[in-house]
Amino acid sequence: MTSHKLIEVLEFNPIIAAVHEDAFEAALASPAEVIFYLKASLLTVRERVAAAHAAGKSIFVHVDLAEGVGKDRAGVTYLADLGVDGIISTRTQLLRYAKELGLVAVQRFFALDSQGMESISETLESPACDLIEIMPGVIGKAISRFAGGRIPVIAGGLIETKAEVTSALNCGAIAVSTGNKALWYID
Repeated sequence: MTSHKLIEVLEFNPIIAAVHEDAFEAALASPAEVIFYLKASLLTVRERVAAAHAAGKSIFVHVDLAEGVGKDRAGVTYLADLGVDGIISTRTQLLRYAKELGLVAVQRFFALDSQGMESISETLESPACDLIEIMPGVIGKAISRFAGGRIPVIAGGLIETKAEVTSALNCGAIAVSTGNKALWYID
């Protein structure tokens, strides 16, 4: 699979089944055309790749989380030899290996604060990947989940507008921390 083909598939069906072993069969039965296999095992990855392809799906292995698969050139080569369509990793060098082997490379980033955003920008100045995955996708959900507990929640990181402050507070945060000086004066 090429990155252009993957983008084409995702434009038609933008939902990716991101699964651990326990949900793999459900992903195969789902309408999702792409599977992100988050915790592959050396013992089962070969059969999972074959099953995904037999179901007409593309499969990407998250190399950083794979058990028994080396986090090095040999590990990526092993996955390529098994027929994975691509890999997911936070590690730029592993993504370079993947691209050398003709795999689609997805770099995962965690956008936690403004420094994290700057780090993403710097990394993308000379990209080693075809696509990026930015996490978390929905922070309001995390705020809502924990705001009802016995410990109050403060939302922080990447808060740059009054609307983002309002959203975090509406999700249940008791406060918002921000480095944006203009927001220190909103009421």
